[in-house]
Amino acid sequence: MKKLLSLALAAAMMLSLAACGASADTAAPAADDAAGTSDAADTADAPDTAADDAAEPAAAKRVAVVQWVKHASLDMICDAIVAELEARGLAYEVFNCNADAAQTDQIAAQVLSDGFDAIIPIATPAAVPIVNRAESKVPVIYAAISYPETANLTDTENVTGTSDALDTELVMQMMQAMDPDLSKVGLLYSNSEDSSEVPIADAKAYLENAGITYYEATASLGSEIPDAVAALVADGVQAVFTPTDNTIMTQAAFVGEELAKAGILYYAGADTFAMAGGFAGVSVDYVDLGTVTADITADALESGTVPADYTILPSGNVYVNTEVAEQLNVDPTPLQALAATYQEVTTSISDEA
Repeated sequence: MKKLLSLALAAAMMLSLAACGASADTAAPAADDAAGTSDAADTADAPDTAADDAAEPAAAKRVAVVQWVKHASLDMICDAIVAELEARGLAYEVFNCNADAAQTDQIAAQVLSDGFDAIIPIATPAAVPIVNRAESKVPVIYAAISYPETANLTDTENVTGTSDALDTELVMQMMQAMDPDLSKVGLLYSNSEDSSEVPIADAKAYLENAGITYYEATASLGSEIPDAVAALVADGVQAVFTPTDNTIMTQAAFVGEELAKAGILYYAGADTFAMAGGFAGVSVDYVDLGTVTADITADALESGTVPADYTILPSGNVYVNTEVAEQLNVDPTPLQALAATYQEVTTSISDEA
């Protein structure tokens, strides 16, 4: 079993969000398309050229960046990866799996047959099939795998990456700080997401120990999210928790709006949930995470050695949506004492972003 490492990182510059579709390899894309991306509906079969071939160094290493699905958090990571690959002089192609397992497998086969020097899968559902297909023959540097052990990604050679493991206990403490009389909590997540398994189990254990009743509502598909939210509202919960869940994130703005209308505080495992209209998000810095992932990849290609340990980025960053706090007439200042860093945000992300 690989040993966990923690890495304290400085905040990186926030990048503009862009949908990551498929793009041709590039080391210096045009200024008006810095991420070399296209619409999320694009697949690996329809690459878009992000720069003239003449701009690419003759001996540039080629990296495949494979994003599981388009949503704000993964877009932010993708953009940061691409920016750092460019800064390190690496060519790249970006592929979007559109949350489709069959398409992910097709992309995995393509990037391996096309002879990329390294592969960066973003999110667990993209990483697992790529690691399985790669069979240690090409470096795989994953991004934003919350629990690599749970995903069976820690005992394979030539595989490492970055983890955005969530501090679930902090989220539970935040709920109680905001409402000392808290008695009913909703757990909203996808039962098909590996990244939700550990934090949901941790949340249940915490709530049971605290004598707080919890209600579960799951959605394995985006179409099931509205019914799941409605069920929690009907249960009369006072707060709702969603971990770092890609399925729920695809409709984070809808969830945040519906819960706010019902007077329910929404806490989630990413800053982008707060930016989409949730009350509070707890997470790593996703721009930082993307930058670090790209640096690990570049260093591995330069040295010819993939690190044995994956990197856990610092968590405990709390993001509070002041518009939602005002709408619900709550004072979020008790959260400041719990946060490693505390940042106030407003709603700036929609489900179509």
